[in-house]
Amino acid sequence: MALIVQKYGGTSVGNVERIQGVAQKVKGFREQGHDVIVVVSAMSGETNRLIGMANEISQRPVPREMDVLVSTGEQVTIALLAMALTERGCAAKSYTGGQVRIHTDSAHTKARIQAVDDENMHADLKAGRVVIVAGFQGMDDNNNITTLGRGGSDTTAVALAAALKADECQIYTDVDGVYTTDPRVVEAARRLSKITFEEMLEMASLGSKILQIRSVEFAGKYNVPLRVLSTFEDGPGTLITTEELDSMEQPVISGIAFNRDEAKLTLLGVPDVPGVAAKILAPIGAKNIEVDMIVQNVGADQTTDFTFTVHRNDVESAHEVLEGVATDLGARDVRKDSKICKVSVVGVGMRSHAGVASQMFETLAAEGINIQMISTSEIKISVVVDEKYLELAVRALHQAFDLAAEDAN
Repeated sequence: MALIVQKYGGTSVGNVERIQGVAQKVKGFREQGHDVIVVVSAMSGETNRLIGMANEISQRPVPREMDVLVSTGEQVTIALLAMALTERGCAAKSYTGGQVRIHTDSAHTKARIQAVDDENMHADLKAGRVVIVAGFQGMDDNNNITTLGRGGSDTTAVALAAALKADECQIYTDVDGVYTTDPRVVEAARRLSKITFEEMLEMASLGSKILQIRSVEFAGKYNVPLRVLSTFEDGPGTLITTEELDSMEQPVISGIAFNRDEAKLTLLGVPDVPGVAAKILAPIGAKNIEVDMIVQNVGADQTTDFTFTVHRNDVESAHEVLEGVATDLGARDVRKDSKICKVSVVGVGMRSHAGVASQMFETLAAEGINIQMISTSEIKISVVVDEKYLELAVRALHQAFDLAAEDAN
């Protein structure tokens, strides 16, 4: 018998009928003798509805009051699920994040978990109850309701699993696992039976929306086994773990990730002197704009072209900042390009195999796809290309690295 933490996202609890289905699934685990803690999100669309109402009242709502407002979505779901379980003869008790005593810092709308009090949950489990916890929320030292940012229910589930030393943390969603790439782009994409935390973290940071990045980081730090499963169909899902396959079994590449939300900015003709990169990026950071890839090319005339990428939502703000920087540095011009995308190959097998970069570049060249920027780490290679080539690039790389083969599982 095991202690299992299960998380159900907004789509899984999108209406009363689906909440009934989740209750039936949870009851099945209890009947097998498992102790179960369930973390739920708000019903799909509910958080956006609440935010929309706030924006009708105020263009800049007070962050504390936003947390009070949006946290109510999960409160509805936990109560309905507890009722559904009780109706099935399965004892259950619901908790808000504050009632569990999930302690966070005071960074409203993006708080971080500092500690979890497991006393009440242990008592309920010992009494034979299913514990249902509102995801995405906690409470600071001043008893203010806080929220963890969008997708924070994943982090809540992992934090509870770590605090209670659960045997497994199961993330239920509308897909049945982690795939070699998005099946909507490549029909031959295969579900992976296992992937490492390192690979999943790269996939999440590079655009895969299956798991929130912070939850993967948290799970890796506390060695919490994660499993991604479908709410709507049975199956083994994908296990995310610290364990790597034997080198002989490990595929070189585990997946192809991509991100459509990239934009590129270039400062042309910047003086090639020490400290210029800091003078360019410091004002960008001061505006809380995250920079992704960076390339600097030095010309023969002792000037440099400085290029970097940001999220597409930030490109106008970043461009405005660069206009001022360009004037201060005496740069020739500032250019922006929102019609780009990032495509990445990811795999811990790259550590023990040479030639991955050349195979990637040759594959793209054969399709007539020009590479604008390159970034590498120990287990990934990312390139920026014109967005019109995104699907062609992903399909070509998926085939080149033989990810559709049965042994990709």
